[in-house]
Amino acid sequence: MRKPSQILYLAIPLAVAAHWMSWNPTLTFVFAALGTIPAAGLMGQATEELAARSGQGIGGLLNVTFGNAPELIIALFALNAGLYEVVKASLAGSIISNVLLVLGASMLAGGLSKHSRNGTQKFNRITAGAQSGMLLLAAAALAMPAIHSMVSGSGLPRVGQIVAPSADMQTLTLVVCGVLLLVYAAGLVFSLITHSKLFNPEEDMQQDGWSVKKSVGVLALAGGLVALMSELLVGSIEHTAHGIGLSQFFIGAVVVALVGNAAEHWVAVSAARKDQMDLSVNIAVGSAAQVALFVVPVLFLASWVVGPGPMNLVFNGYELAAILLAAIISVTVTGKGRSNWFEGLQLIAVYTIVAITFFFA
Repeated sequence: MRKPSQILYLAIPLAVAAHWMSWNPTLTFVFAALGTIPAAGLMGQATEELAARSGQGIGGLLNVTFGNAPELIIALFALNAGLYEVVKASLAGSIISNVLLVLGASMLAGGLSKHSRNGTQKFNRITAGAQSGMLLLAAAALAMPAIHSMVSGSGLPRVGQIVAPSADMQTLTLVVCGVLLLVYAAGLVFSLITHSKLFNPEEDMQQDGWSVKKSVGVLALAGGLVALMSELLVGSIEHTAHGIGLSQFFIGAVVVALVGNAAEHWVAVSAARKDQMDLSVNIAVGSAAQVALFVVPVLFLASWVVGPGPMNLVFNGYELAAILLAAIISVTVTGKGRSNWFEGLQLIAVYTIVAITFFFA
């Protein structure tokens, strides 16, 4: 998303000006959201440049580590502000936007491109299946606290309802988060060590492009910009939600989720147009799996330290349905090893319906 996002760099100083000059908080929110996109894109570019010069193993580790860094940074600021509903909504929204919107847009763009074969593209179903399987496992694990809550009589939280976890739920949360992190670590070993040739084919290390020193410097700068925009974004969410009549749930599930991954989403669609469907599927499904297996448990564990108190691992009905829906669709769509533009259109249609449902929630 490098060229299309150049003009969005102007939003960064505008967001700072809107905050310090006490403009309408909605303007701060809009400028901060737009400013996050190029900052996240710059962060992704620096990571790619650094990974290209670090060798296959370290390069792959860098990519998976910083893949969802912008979203993680935004969520940490939201945790600190006690906006637990925004955090959980953004996590669910990120998973469905990756599987439905990004994968759908990639299939649509790739199927209509000149590189497609009669509107159809192929990708490695083994690697895609491994990632979809991890996402399905994570969805099943995240559903268990909700099932426990319903069976025990507490029920699922309503939209806007913040429920403090009971002692039993805190214990269950620690167990679920621990298992998810162990599976995520095992997934790294599987993709970067034991089956690295399948997931990361041997390529010559990049000779042109940025130096390691420049890559590290730009990565640090981009991380700082993302943090600054995230702080301004989160600080203006409550005023914006009240001012424009949108719920914090919708802002978190749709707006924040899209903003945090916008640059990465553009890369996936661009890759599909170049007949690099393996890369598109890896970005879309792999990012969703990383959110579910790594970002979710890290944020819930961080809430014990960063937030006002432990965050409840029980998602509301909309979030839970979205996560399970994304996992099931991911396994179904990637199992064939091929895609076409009509499947992409269908995924986008489902995302549109889910987003509209979130709006009315």
